This record gives sequence, C-alpha cells and structure tokens, in this order.
Amino acid sequence: MRTILTLSLLALFTIVSFAQEEPEEKKDTLWTPRGVVGINLSQVAFDNWSQGGQNSLSFTFFSLLGLDYIGDPWKWRNGLKFAYGRTKVGDEEYRTNDNEIFFESTLIYHTGWAASPYAGVTARTAVTKGFDYSVVPSEQIVDFMDPFYLTEALGFIYDRIPNFSTRLGIGMKQTFTDKFNQYSDDPETLNELEKFKNETGIESVTEYKWEFLENMAYLTSLRLFGTFDDLSVWDVRWDNLIVAKVNDYISVSFNVLLIYDEDESIQRQLKEALQLGISYNLF
Repeated sequence: MRTILTLSLLALFTIVSFAQEEPEEKKDTLWTPRGVVGINLSQVAFDNWSQGGQNSLSFTFFSLLGLDYIGDPWKWRNGLKFAYGRTKVGDEEYRTNDNEIFFESTLIYHTGWAASPYAGVTARTAVTKGFDYSVVPSEQIVDFMDPFYLTEALGFIYDRIPNFSTRLGIGMKQTFTDKFNQYSDDPETLNELEKFKNETGIESVTEYKWEFLENMAYLTSLRLFGTFDDLSVWDVRWDNLIVAKVNDYISVSFNVLLIYDEDESIQRQLKEALQLGISYNLF
C-alpha cells in the first residue's frame, strides 16, 4: 500500500510540475451543460477458420454528463459518469465487463485567496448485478445500491491553473449495504452484522487535463481518502484516460484505472481498456 501511495503522490508531483500557472480568464455568470454518450465495440467472428479461434463480442455503453455554474464568486461543478458493458466469448454466457455509476458535486466560493473553500459530495454504486467470474460457479458480489458509497468533504481547493485543480479537506465516507455486507461489516464485532459503516478522515482530489495534440487529450484524476483511525492506509482511485478523436463521431480511447480499497480487496485492483467507439456530443 505504501508503494501505491508513493507512486500516486509522485504522479501528482509530476502533473503539478508540468502545469503552467496562468490567471484564469474571468467568465460571465452562466450554466454550462456537458454531455457525451456513446458505445465502444469489439467483435471477432470465425467461419471454417483453420487457424483456430472463438467468436467474441464486447460492448460498453457510456455517458459523461455535467452541469456547471461558472460565476463570481461562486462555482458549482456537477458530473455524472455511467458505464455498463458486456462480453461474450464463444458459447459462454455474456459477462459484465463494466458496471459503474459515479456522481460528483463540488461547490466552490472564490475569496481571492490562493486556495478557495469548497464543499463536495461524491456517490458511487454499480449499475446492476456484478459477479466474480474467477470462481465456479460465478458468484454475485454487487448490485445496484449494494454497496452504495457516499462521501462528503469540506476544505480548500486550488483551481487557478486552467485544466488543473487540487483540493484537500476533512471528509466522511459512508458505506451502505443490503445483501453484500462484506463491504460494511466490522470483523472485530463477531456477534454483530453491520450493514452501514461511517468513516471520517482526510480527502484529497487532484484532476488534470492535457490536450497535447489537436485531436488528443489526456485526463487524469487521483483520489485519496485516509481515515483518522489509521492514516497509514489510504483508499486510492487513480483514473487515467487518453482520448483520440478520429472525427466528430468516432474516437479511440485508452483507459487505466487503479483502485486500492481494503473494504473491497486487500490487493490493488487494475483495469485497462483499449477501445474504438462511437460517441455523440449532446452539448
């Protein structure tokens, strides 16, 4: 865990080093909607193929929606990520390969200081049933709103560099469960089964967007949460995405998501996806 945290902080330092501080251009007070929906596809089919192989089909539906209020002195950012995907190989049944709803809302009050006070809320859950396919038969491990993670935080944010922001605050994290109590239960209370868990600690979130070519961009988001009970162990969610626009509707994306959360697994989790997709900008 210390190695993961060290690498994460090193990446954060690198991002800050390459970011150039420029005064943010003052904008008129307005609401700005954001919206992208699309589908990523991968398909292979064989017919009388002498070199072997299996038919496969993989698809992922996604949407990235947002509504921002850009004012002076108030700024309110809202974002919703929805992703659901399935994969079928040969005669096997379809298996879930992506399954997440992630919502974030951040209210900022610009005081003229280098760092501004903020209040933030995040929520995360699965879209539908999710399974562990490493065991036979497969075992269901999540469902919609089970578990459901909710985090609130108060602190200070620095967002005076275009496309870059970092914030640090005091946070609370709640875990709600129904059937899958392994995410909320306290193993030290042997005679009790907890379906709800509340933790208090420190939240840190850093986001950066780098448009390094006319049609290519790199987006990264590093989230850390450490409880006051044990600050030697931190939850880590590091999401990295490279997007290349082929034209207005077709894009290629490469996503690497690293997660460390002892409530979910004592080992780090890693997801990598290289996808060709069709997307449409709603706004």
